[in-house]
Order: sequence, then C-alpha cells, then structure tokens
Amino acid sequence: MGGGESGVGAAVLAKVKGFDTFLSDMSTLRADHKEVLEKYGIEYEEGGHTPEKILNASEIIKSPGIPDTAPLVAKAIEAGIPIISEIEFAGRYDTAKKICITGSNGKTTTTSLIYYMLKNVGLNVGLGGNIGRSYAYQVATEHFDIYVLELSSFQLDNMYDFKADIAILLNITPDHLDRYGYDLQNYVNAKFRITQNMAAEDCFIFCSDDEITIKNLNQIVIKAQMLPISQEQEVARGAYTLDGHMRVNYGHDPYEMEISDLTLQGRHNVYNSMAAALTGKLMNITNENIRKALTSFMPVEHRMEKVLSVGGVLYVNDSKATNVNSTWYALECMTTPVVLILGGKDKGNDYSPLFDLVKNKVRAIVCMGVDNAKIHAAFEDKVATIVDTSSAEEAVKTASKLAVEGDTVLLSPCCASFDLFKSYEDRGRQFKEAVRNL
Repeated sequence: MGGGESGVGAAVLAKVKGFDTFLSDMSTLRADHKEVLEKYGIEYEEGGHTPEKILNASEIIKSPGIPDTAPLVAKAIEAGIPIISEIEFAGRYDTAKKICITGSNGKTTTTSLIYYMLKNVGLNVGLGGNIGRSYAYQVATEHFDIYVLELSSFQLDNMYDFKADIAILLNITPDHLDRYGYDLQNYVNAKFRITQNMAAEDCFIFCSDDEITIKNLNQIVIKAQMLPISQEQEVARGAYTLDGHMRVNYGHDPYEMEISDLTLQGRHNVYNSMAAALTGKLMNITNENIRKALTSFMPVEHRMEKVLSVGGVLYVNDSKATNVNSTWYALECMTTPVVLILGGKDKGNDYSPLFDLVKNKVRAIVCMGVDNAKIHAAFEDKVATIVDTSSAEEAVKTASKLAVEGDTVLLSPCCASFDLFKSYEDRGRQFKEAVRNL
C-alpha cells in the first residue's frame, strides 16, 4: 500500500523474492515509479484501492505516510492481516551491519554525516530509510556491507523483528501528535522501538541531556551497551563537551577536537557531530578520519542551507524544520535580526518554546499556509508584524520588503508542508527558486 519510493522499493524486493505482488495507491504514481513496476512485471493500481485485491493478502507492506486509521488499513487490521513497514521487510533479506538513527530533530544531518564518514574511508556502505533511495530496492538490487538508515517514528511503528547493530536516539520532542492520538507517550514509545531486539554486543547512543529520553530510558529494557552524549556533564563512555572541546571516550584512544572546528555549528549540531564521532569510534574509524569528516561535511539540503545574499540580506532554507523544536534550534543559531517564514499543516504544535527567541530575534513573521490563525494567536503580542501569504514566491517577496540590510530571512516553518506543497523538499526548492528570482 503506497506507491512512492518506499512502496515501489518494497514491491520490487517482494517480486525478486518470489512473492505474488500487487501495489495499490490512492494517488497518481510518478512516471519513473511506473517504469520500475512495469520493468519487474508488478501489477499495480493508482487513483484508488480495490479492497478485494488488498484484503486477500497474506501480508501488507504499508508505506509510512499511511496512518492505521485509513479505512482500508483499519479493515486489514480487523481481518488480522499482518502489516509491516518496508524497513521490516527489507531487513529479513539483509545481512549487512545496520546503523540506525532516529530523533525528532537532527536525524537527516546525523545520518548523512555518518554515511559521509564511512564512505570517505572506502567502506562498502549504503544510505536509506527516510532518506535517499528505498532501502528495500537497494537490498533487492545491490549489496552493501553496512547500511546507515534514517528511521522515522512512522517507519518504526510497523517494525517488529528488525534489529539495529548501532541505534542512535538523538532527542524526543512533541511531533506528529496528530498521528499519535495527541498523546506524547505514544510517540515516545514509537521512537524507542529503535532499540527493540538489540543484544549485549550492540550499542545504543542516546542524548543524556534530553529530558523525555531520560524519563523513559529506565522503563524500557535495553540489553545493548548504553553510550550517552552530553553537553552538560562528563561521561565515562560516550561523548561530551567541556571548555569548548568535544571528547569521545570509547576504546583505548579517545578522540578530542575544538567545537569551533566543526563545519556544522550550533548547539544542536554539536549533538549530531558527537553521535557521528562516537559511531566512528564504534566502527574503528581512525581519529584522523573522524576529524576529516567532521571538518569537511557540508549541511544537507533544506537544513539550515544558505541560499543567497540579496541586497545584504541572507536567505536560509530550513524547510526540513517541520516541528517547533527544529525551529527553536534554527533561531537559537541566529546572530542577526530575522524575518521568519512560518506555517503549513499544523501537527498539534505548542509554540510557547519559541516565544523568548521570537521576542529577542525576530523582526517580522511571514505566514505561509492555508490556515494561519494559530500562528497569529501565538505570536501577535510577541512581534510587531505578521503577514499572511499563500505561496513560496509571495512569502519571499513579502519577506524581502520587510528585511533590511544585515537581516536573515529564515524559512523554518514549524509545520508539515502538505497544505501548499508536495513535500518539505518541494517547499524548500520553491523557496530557493523564489529567492533566485528576486
């Protein structure tokens, strides 16, 4: 169910492994996805589901974007048909070492950084999950010794027997609460599924400064080695910061460097870099090669991506900031006055953590969404100017008029993109195009 990158990849793997395979999508499939399905002789439908062709399945691989409340999914659950994720399915046929990363924020950056580090030392490594090409498609068509997998809570929800060799939980902040019955504990439980099935020889990296993680850590049985990362206290095994330095303690040769030498700056990126460096030590990467990766890796697209300076105003694309905490991190990094572009599909956001940063750093807010009422209500007494727009082009033009030389126009929306855009990538690219057209 679902014919995007995840669904098509799962269908190809199922076909290659000899299953009678059928793919169904409510929407129109992309032309390149249809080509792949036709190449492998996979029957499919688009623009709607045929219940009798789905409910006769012995197993359903569900794309992560489809909730359990979708009518046909609910019927399948009621009928007792096992429903799994693409990651769970692909893991059955993959003997590679798996490094798995989750967290409300920072997982794409950390996943990309670890992949970059391992790739640069010549290891045979694949990248997948919530980033890049479908993991299942790669398992079907290629061979890697190691996978670095970014895993969202939606992917973790339908994973049961899958096991990470190294699991990283960066942080947990309220996100996707609309998908979890507006109950934070349901979301927390989903995130901790990354540790399921881990054995004593496996390693679990977690942030000991993250209040929600620590509150739940003792309630979950984890057999793996526990390796904390912290910017608030020294740790015997793990990683921490002290007096402007980052130190990684694992094995016989600790790694240390100045935080100012990291290419990824900002408090949140120090956590990401510590998690990557600690993973490097676990993977027997030399200190020299860890340093090379941490001092040369560049930010991923749509994550605090500097686009252009126009008329002395810097435009930054942080379209991947789809929750409050991501935007908090973005604002926390800012050293100039900000015109902030917010808005989209609200996921049950509580904007209060942003209030002090907005008061101190934001000159104006430009709303970019179908319904901006909640943003107005939250910030009308925190900032002098709030303007509504309904496209990336209009938002950028409006922001450019409100900004003055020395300001930063920051797209860090706090919300999902699906009210006006196909995805956060689409939103980010439209923003960049609009900036180039100024």
